[in-house]
Amino acid sequence: MKTTYATLTGLLLTVAAILYGLALAPHLPDRIPTHWDAYGQVNGWGSKQTGLFLMPGMMLLLLLLLFALPWLSPRNFSTADFHGTFNYVMVITIALMGYMHIIMLQAALHPDANMNRGLWGGLFLFFALTGNVLGKVRRNFWIGIRTPWTLASDEVWIATHRLAARLMVAGGLIGACAAWLGAPFVFCFILLMLTVLIPVPYSLLMYKKMEPKS
Repeated sequence: MKTTYATLTGLLLTVAAILYGLALAPHLPDRIPTHWDAYGQVNGWGSKQTGLFLMPGMMLLLLLLLFALPWLSPRNFSTADFHGTFNYVMVITIALMGYMHIIMLQAALHPDANMNRGLWGGLFLFFALTGNVLGKVRRNFWIGIRTPWTLASDEVWIATHRLAARLMVAGGLIGACAAWLGAPFVFCFILLMLTVLIPVPYSLLMYKKMEPKS
């Protein structure tokens, strides 16, 4: 994804989120849910202004990081080799923030609704979309599985991210479907932990396996 297209898409998503909030503003209560526990129950609240502008503000920050992070990257850890993929991941993350903005405002309008399906489903879908391109990500400090062993070796980084990409796509799709079908929290949590954590020890094993060749 070219930077121009990523910037335009991110900007449009941010503006759409702001307009969506302003359209609902007259109907929103004074308190807006801003945080949920693992079971989808609200355990954090903010003012109406916080609810209207928290997520759009984060979206705008991510849009700025789209330009800042490549510039801040140290030598040998540049995003130049996968810049299109970097832009894609940033846009998907901005879209996730926009989705969470919708969830927050809908939860304020419908306080008795259980948002668990929407929260878990959106998170797993984000994992699937990100995992779809994770294998193209090269060694950097900003996105990917950044363990001491992946950062120390290009070979370990590539091997780890090939595995992580498969896990994230498979786990993301299974998790999204399961969440939308009403799967219990324990299932979603275990699936998420397996998807996220398995690549970490795998990166150590791959490093030890390849270490004699280094």
